[in-house]
This record gives sequence, C-alpha cells and structure tokens, in this order.
Amino acid sequence: MAPSLVVLAAGMARRYGGCKPLAPIGPNGEAVIDLLVSDAVASGFGQVVLVLHPETGPAIRYHVEQCWPERVEVAFAEQRLPLGTVHAVLAARPALGADQSFAVCNADDVYGSAAMTLLADQLGSGAKEHTLIGYELRTTVATDDPVTRGICGVDASGYLVALTERRQVTRHHRGASFTSEDGLEPVKLDGALPASVNLWGFQPGIWDVFQTAMDGSGLDEDALIAEVAAGGAVPKAEVLLPEVVATMVTEHNGLPVRVITTDGKLIGVTHAADLPIVSAELARQVAWGIRPAQLWTEV
Repeated sequence: MAPSLVVLAAGMARRYGGCKPLAPIGPNGEAVIDLLVSDAVASGFGQVVLVLHPETGPAIRYHVEQCWPERVEVAFAEQRLPLGTVHAVLAARPALGADQSFAVCNADDVYGSAAMTLLADQLGSGAKEHTLIGYELRTTVATDDPVTRGICGVDASGYLVALTERRQVTRHHRGASFTSEDGLEPVKLDGALPASVNLWGFQPGIWDVFQTAMDGSGLDEDALIAEVAAGGAVPKAEVLLPEVVATMVTEHNGLPVRVITTDGKLIGVTHAADLPIVSAELARQVAWGIRPAQLWTEV
C-alpha cells in the first residue's frame, strides 16, 4: 500500500504575513502546496492528510477542492490551537491507519521528487525504523534572511544521534559561509552540515512517543480552547517535533532514526522577499528538465 503523507498546513506564518501554502510560486502560478503534493504523488505517496488551522484552513481546503485532480486522495484534519508540530501530527492520527507507517512534511517547502522518492521507497521497504531525509545546509537557504534549521548529528552507521534547532541561521557570500546568532556554539556553520527541514518517515510506534510528549507538556487543549473563547490569550507554548525526536534518540526510548541524505535542493518560503527567488529557481528547474512543466502528470 502506498504510504500516506501528513502535510502540516496549520501554521500562521507571521513572518511571511500571509497563507504560505497558497503562495503562487510556480511557473504557471502554482501554489507551494500544489508543487509539494504533486511531487509527492508522483514519487509514490498515496493518501494526503492536510492538517489545517481554523482561520486559514477554509481557504486551503477550497483551493484543494477546486484545483487538485479528484484522483488525489485527500483527507482534512484540524489543529484547533497552535500547540506545536507534535500536536499537529496527532490531529492527523484519526485519518491514518492504526498500524500504518507515514510521512510528515511542512506545507511551505517544496522538497523535490528526488527527496520524496527516497522517503516513499524507504517507507515501502518494510524497514523497522524511522527516517529523516537530510539536506546539506547550503541547499536549504535561498536568501540572506535568517531561518531556523535543525542541524543533525549522524553516527557512522547513518543514524541520528542529535538534532539541534539552530535559529537565526544566516547565509553569507551567497552560501560560502553561514552563522547562527542564537547563543549556541558554534556560531559558524559549515554549509555541508546535514540539516533537517521536517521531512520525516515514521513507524506506528511514534504515536506513543508523541502522545507521551503531549501528556507531559501539561497542555490541555479543551481547557485552553475554553480560556481563549472566554477572552484569554492564545497560548504560546508548543511541543515541537524535532525536539521530541531529539529526546527520543538521546534517551533511546524509541526506534532509531535513519538519516538519508539527498543532494537535491530545498525550495522553501520563509519571507515574502523569497517569492521571486524561489519562483526563478522553479522556472530554472522546469527549463532544465528537473521537474515537469505541468503538475499531476503521474496522477
């Protein structure tokens, strides 16, 4: 059975200032989420589960229902409060098979068919381990504006041993060097470092890990929703997937995570200023035959 893909599309994109999954970046005005899911389907993924926010979700759902081929199997899930990416993945659980492996990705990144194929093949191989598709840091940063990236520690056998979220990662001299001004060491980062951009493959055992992390956070979704409805502030506390996975691998309380690296290039949208740059890169890929000129060619 083709693996399912959970797409985290409930972010509020405050830095970007709009609904990033619907940003028109393709050569023909295709949205980020169109390119992302078309690549995934062409690479062997089956059902797509979109996790949406109550505010931006209706627009994304309308776009999907109007623009995607009916043959694409789509399910919708709702993350009622922004309590982090672990909470978002748990919102998708009812739409997935109880004993099914699945993938998780962001809705504002175009990972490319090569990376998606690596992940789909790994999930379909019967391997009893989790998976992280890693990129070279230099291939994940399109502009000189700061971004957040997960820097991976990988052992000699190819397994994840550490995952450190580095913030304010800034490109210098068009990718010749990188720095991170987040108070952690080292400040200078090598562009060849393996980086996580939230492209994961999980076995069913991850559900217990995620649920334990949410339970341990003390965040009561129903109580918080009642507080917000009564005029309280939206909570800022989050349970983040990279942090939970990092704890799992360091404490050895779950399956190992194999890191599979790709030499592909991530096309991501973080800031509004990124749009012309990523649009130009996508047009170049079409011109060079790296990606098809038309979407959904394999559906």
